[in-house]
Amino acid sequence: MEPINIEIDGTQQQSAAALLVEEATQELASEPYDDQQPSYVPPELVKPWCSNDASVLYHCYLIQMKPNFCSDIPVNDIVLGMRSELDCDVANMNFDLGVGKSTITVNFKKAAEIHLSSEQILQCRRFQITIFRILMDHNLQKLEEVLERLSVGQNLEVESIDYLLLPAARMHQRPFIIDWECVMSVPFRSEENSEYHVDSSPPNNCSRVLHTKNGMVCTCRIQNSLVYTPHTGLLYCITGLLNDLNGNSRMIPRRRRARTYKTHYEEKHGIKLRFDQQLLLKGKHIFKVQNYLQSCRQQTEKDSCHTSVELPPELCSIVMSPLSVSNLYSFSLVPSIMHRLESLLLAFNLKRMVLDRCTENVTISTIKVLEAITTKHCQENLHLESLEALGDSFLKYAASQQLFKTYQNDDEGDLTEKKEKIISNAALCKLGCDCKLPGFIRNECFDPKKWIIPGDYSGSSFLNEKLPFNEKNIYIRGTRKIKGKRVADVVEALIGAFLSTGGEIAAIYFMNWVGIKVDLFHIPYERHFQVQPEKLIDVRHLESLLNNYSFRDPSLLLEALTHGSYMLPQIPGCYERLEFLGDAVLDYVITAHLYHKYPDMSPGLLTDMRSASVNNICYARTAVRAGLHKHILASDCVLHTDIANTVNNFGSLSAESTFGWESETYFSEVLADIIESLAGAIFVDSEYDKNAVFKSIRPLLEPLVSPETMPLNPAKEFHDYCQKMQYIMKKPVKSIQNGVATRTIEVEANGVVKYTHTSTASNNDTAKRLACREFLRLSKGN
Repeated sequence: MEPINIEIDGTQQQSAAALLVEEATQELASEPYDDQQPSYVPPELVKPWCSNDASVLYHCYLIQMKPNFCSDIPVNDIVLGMRSELDCDVANMNFDLGVGKSTITVNFKKAAEIHLSSEQILQCRRFQITIFRILMDHNLQKLEEVLERLSVGQNLEVESIDYLLLPAARMHQRPFIIDWECVMSVPFRSEENSEYHVDSSPPNNCSRVLHTKNGMVCTCRIQNSLVYTPHTGLLYCITGLLNDLNGNSRMIPRRRRARTYKTHYEEKHGIKLRFDQQLLLKGKHIFKVQNYLQSCRQQTEKDSCHTSVELPPELCSIVMSPLSVSNLYSFSLVPSIMHRLESLLLAFNLKRMVLDRCTENVTISTIKVLEAITTKHCQENLHLESLEALGDSFLKYAASQQLFKTYQNDDEGDLTEKKEKIISNAALCKLGCDCKLPGFIRNECFDPKKWIIPGDYSGSSFLNEKLPFNEKNIYIRGTRKIKGKRVADVVEALIGAFLSTGGEIAAIYFMNWVGIKVDLFHIPYERHFQVQPEKLIDVRHLESLLNNYSFRDPSLLLEALTHGSYMLPQIPGCYERLEFLGDAVLDYVITAHLYHKYPDMSPGLLTDMRSASVNNICYARTAVRAGLHKHILASDCVLHTDIANTVNNFGSLSAESTFGWESETYFSEVLADIIESLAGAIFVDSEYDKNAVFKSIRPLLEPLVSPETMPLNPAKEFHDYCQKMQYIMKKPVKSIQNGVATRTIEVEANGVVKYTHTSTASNNDTAKRLACREFLRLSKGN
């Protein structure tokens, strides 16, 4: 496969400019999207083998782990050795791993720079391959083959995942940062006992040496070791000697018939213990490598590593020594830690790619970029949904104000059509693909079984394709399926990421980089009104309703209240253009307000709060409560009747809030349009001052939604409930006859109709809410 250039020059960006959309949209429709997209690997993790180098420089980082719970097994620090220095934004990261019902906090800290010889590097690789293969496979079948490939691989000029993960030195080993004694534990050599012998006093009734499958071994070498028992094919971590138990001791009763360990092994395994006077070893099952990044991770089964077993030394073959249970447990957490580091490095490379030629003072945190490229499918405690909602609102706002000021003679319908061509999923997906964004997207839950052990010379470790961009390399590890909408979501989330940390200038920069040409400069709105607004509307009263906002040009207020049916020669236009603009402005300022007011909200909550606040029901109720319906200029009798019915219905509703989905009656959309057109009028009159819009409209919308007061959308709650209960939602049946909308929903479970209900209302949306609400009422009542 030929290398792909990720750089986008000015000509490419101009051709993709979203405001020149007619030809671009036709092009989008003619180019099918290929959902097989590459999966990138950060270049910092991929290096060529360096067997011929006399000395190699490694940048060492200390991975510190602090449990937030009491545990009988402590965790030890791990040393990460990188051949590339990490950016400070990455090197100082911290996050939590979900362990059981609690967490372990992980911190990275720059430790030192060291030079390692080729022999030392080979030994480090041998150690980490051994410990990770054992943790991942729970057997020794693949280990010998992999270690043999390691010897072959060091003589080949190939690029592979290459970094070091080693045990950190203990206090008595300082100033070294690496526990070399543990690193040298592979392979175990019984003849080297004397070299590593320590003063460990065995129990009174125990010899200093024990008979094992490896021969005579000092007790200090077996008390912290990893052993293999050929008769079971299992691996155990030895934590000590059992002072009161030997082969002739009665087994701890697990069954009705009590027997000695010697009898047990002879009857069950056909093995006669030759050294039945030796104390038994206390062993633990080795740990499972799991995904500790999952949010709300729960232990589904009893972990066998917490139970102890008694083992005769003569049946044990030592694989690694010295190796403490703490080190083994700590290394079982490392794949999840390195997956987060890999993800953060991907985000860093994306950020560097975007800002490579930036001449403006644009800053953005790497963790925000990571949040923007992480989907809910990863099941982690951060994902893009909140940033997507924020970015979506800003995208619509930026595009709408650009179109409004650029095409001043276009009506609302033309503006809406142009906007959809800019912000549609197809357009955003095309732009994202042109910028090579899909390769950065994290769209799968981390599977530890697929984690590539660094230095493991196997087929899965090799990366055959690399992708140069801006004089930097990035590598491809196969392909995966990513929907086009997911690419569009990430584009919106990246807009939100740049906006949330770098402000509107940063967001505009990213939009222009990706191919959406917009700016936030004010351009005068050219109109020609030949009538004094005061003769048709009560300007002063209306200004008082808008938090005493004083219009410089009252004709904008008149335009905002003029329906299309009320056309006089002196009034050249109705409220629809201002409504188009105000819709986007209100959506953005409310979404931004909620995002910044509740920074600790869970991902996805912003989407629900935004939906509960920015909708026609909220705006229509606001208009009626403020009495704005009395000031609408319209000559449509049907519209007047519609508004009158809405006002009558309003009297039966709670006046405590204007947000949410509690309304069971229809509200005229014109009333909602008026709130949006007034927002647009203030925005234009104030020369694009969003704060003026929010300050003027907010009192009408109070109280605004909060996480505590937000009601769920019945339709969304219905959908979530059916998914939880594994119900099948049949396609709803809907119809409108004589101005009455009918909606029928049907739910199946195990091929049997579980529920069916039909609701009627004045429009489809209200009928849908009523049907879903009734279903939820009956389901939760049963």
